[in-house]
Amino acid sequence: MGPELVSGAADNDPTNVGTAAVVGAQTGYQLSWAALLTGPMLYVILDIAAQVGLRARSDLQALVLRRFGRRVAGLLLISVVSVNVVTIAADLQAGAAGVGLLTGINPQWLVLPLGAALACLLLIGQYRHVAGLLRWLIPGFLAFAAAAVLARPHWPSLIESSFVPTLSLHRAVLTGAVALTGTTLTSYVFVWETVQRGIEEPARHVPRDGLARARAGAAAAAVFTAAILWSMLVASAATLGRHHEPARSAQDAARALRPLAGPLAGDVFAAGLVVSAVVALPVLVASTAHVVGAHFDWQRGLSQPVGRARRFYAVLVAPLVLAVAASLAGIPVLATLVSASVLGGLASPVGIVLLLLVARDRQVMRGMPVSRSLAAAGWAVAVVVGGLGLLLVLAAAVSVA
Repeated sequence: MGPELVSGAADNDPTNVGTAAVVGAQTGYQLSWAALLTGPMLYVILDIAAQVGLRARSDLQALVLRRFGRRVAGLLLISVVSVNVVTIAADLQAGAAGVGLLTGINPQWLVLPLGAALACLLLIGQYRHVAGLLRWLIPGFLAFAAAAVLARPHWPSLIESSFVPTLSLHRAVLTGAVALTGTTLTSYVFVWETVQRGIEEPARHVPRDGLARARAGAAAAAVFTAAILWSMLVASAATLGRHHEPARSAQDAARALRPLAGPLAGDVFAAGLVVSAVVALPVLVASTAHVVGAHFDWQRGLSQPVGRARRFYAVLVAPLVLAVAASLAGIPVLATLVSASVLGGLASPVGIVLLLLVARDRQVMRGMPVSRSLAAAGWAVAVVVGGLGLLLVLAAAVSVA
């Protein structure tokens, strides 16, 4: 379980869960193929990000700042932080809601303890402690696979929809496709991969099997992430989608599973929701602090003492404080889950393009840029994500007109 699998697992955050639940409820199995398609796309991006971290020995934000200057780096900073802040708030509320579904406690009373526990983990624990905890929690995501089976989907229809792609111009379908790709290829995922390989787990040299191990890790992470995303969508489509019931969040899906597929299915789905929040939030928060710290050239790193990197840790804690405040103020952040995913889908091409430019720069990559074929695959991913975002904007413009 290397850094790549942690990045992939963190990609399955409550925003991912909520997006898949909403898309499954709205479109049924129609976009199950899109959930699987995220696998190869994620593999390409994680592979490139791992090579950038290993060979350039730095993270994406610092490399963009060094290569393209403060204005371009500021664009990357905004594209990452703006999505991360909204996602952190939504994920914290979703994690508390998952605990509430399992315990019967009002989720509003759980947001503060959960946020405080995560802050303490990141302030006290070093990187190796945090990464070790996240790796132990990764198998908990299999709860979503169990929930999908317990939902009793119609397997012939599901298999056909999963392997025979269809995409209509209906706005709900386009929005769902953008949301699924956006929530899986959000910038914080590949930014965090470069942080892990280039900053948190520095290597003085790249061993012969280092890149091979990283590529194998990227493949495992991509398969795992796509399979779990597919399971989330199936669990919702087989229940809410089949009974034409709407969903606004992952909690709606967990509640609906109980009467439609049995209490065990609902509890298993809720347990997976809690695991997804606990794994994703530290990565989201830490990647936000790293991006800001790199842009302003601060001392940073989870293995740094708090006294030596005060500004880094201040930025690290700030999103959690804002998320708790939003929850206590009654702001319905959970309603923005799909919006955050769509925003991520529209913003991700910025980060992907900059990642590719850095990865092909011989000077930045110390004479070892990524291969042309891998870069071409990366550009294809950028075109797909950007193209889906453009289709969504055009569909919205036509509907308004």
